[in-house]
Amino acid sequence: MRSLTSLAGLLSVLAAVTALPQADNATIQGFTKEGLAVMNAEMKKWVDTKQGAGVVTLLARNGEIVDHSAYGVMDSSAATKSEIQKDSIFRIMSMSKPIVGVLMMMFFEDGKFKLDDDVSKHVPEFANLKVKNGSQMVPQATPMKMFQLLSHSAGFASMLTVPSPTLGTIIEPLIKAQLGFQPGKDWQYGPGVEVQGYLIEKWAGKDLSDILQERLLVPLGMKDTGFWVDPSKVSRVPKVVSARSGSISVLPMSVPTSKPKKLFPSGGLHGTAQDYFLLCQMLLNGGEYKGKRYLKKETVDLMHKNVLEPGVKVKFGEPAGIGFGLDFAIVLDPKPGNNNQPKGSYYWGGLYGTWFWIDPVNNVTFVGLIQNIGAPMTGPTSLRQISAKAAYAAMKSS
Repeated sequence: MRSLTSLAGLLSVLAAVTALPQADNATIQGFTKEGLAVMNAEMKKWVDTKQGAGVVTLLARNGEIVDHSAYGVMDSSAATKSEIQKDSIFRIMSMSKPIVGVLMMMFFEDGKFKLDDDVSKHVPEFANLKVKNGSQMVPQATPMKMFQLLSHSAGFASMLTVPSPTLGTIIEPLIKAQLGFQPGKDWQYGPGVEVQGYLIEKWAGKDLSDILQERLLVPLGMKDTGFWVDPSKVSRVPKVVSARSGSISVLPMSVPTSKPKKLFPSGGLHGTAQDYFLLCQMLLNGGEYKGKRYLKKETVDLMHKNVLEPGVKVKFGEPAGIGFGLDFAIVLDPKPGNNNQPKGSYYWGGLYGTWFWIDPVNNVTFVGLIQNIGAPMTGPTSLRQISAKAAYAAMKSS
């Protein structure tokens, strides 16, 4: 009888132990909960120290969202401050470029162009563009190629946007400006994505916004992404701020609630972290998502393969060890710039501080969204590097 009583007691103890909460070192897709808490603390610290008004982050591995968090407020100048939400809609600015790049590569697969085509085959007006060389104008040493148009190395000088009333009228100003360097011999953050948008409209025979919705955004489920925000969703758009010396100022920027006269493929899209995760995950999956194929795997591989000539550096504040593919920057070697993203990751960001990366080695995607003018986009104090350092520190080594 005593042995039965002892056995019953032992079973009771075992049951109690089993019912205890998981230990702190429990993992989600290889990330420790403790490490994820540290990563979130870094984001919260950024808000609490008034380096920005609000931030939304999303981390995923193996297709599973590991962490999706939001800190801060929508409008720091409002008397009643509403909290920023995980589904807040951000101006993603130059994170528009990879989205348009994916659409462009759909037309590549349709046979509309080859990467080594002369751009003038598709834009005949560019055939005789000259290159500025000091006070002189000289011919192109070699014709600009389509892969250069997709990698900011086609010869166009840096400019945020082409000064034209519509996307369909960008060619004349570019002819007038001519080229700032010999095709392939430099990297300058120019209007290449606007030319991509122009070509997409030319090939499709329809508006860029329409074709983007039809072929990518709607099928993928990016329901809150577009060149304008539905009036019913405007309350979900955080204010753009400038943060200096612990003081946050709200900037007077309107939100487009109807189709703009000029679509801006280089930086005109709005969207959520969840929407952008869908794009990243599709690419990480090799062009497929939930049974639907958007691009072939070999096409996605082309997009994050360095196409720059030896010695050509990615500028715009990027450290050494960075290459550029087709509308994506690529980490070729993380060591020279103390880059916290591993080798093989591909990424980009936006003017108001938004950032993302795709890591095919560890099967990781990360999206971070803020609305700050002047926030560091590169280097150890940028949220991209802070979040990457914390995220990979949270990953248990296998």
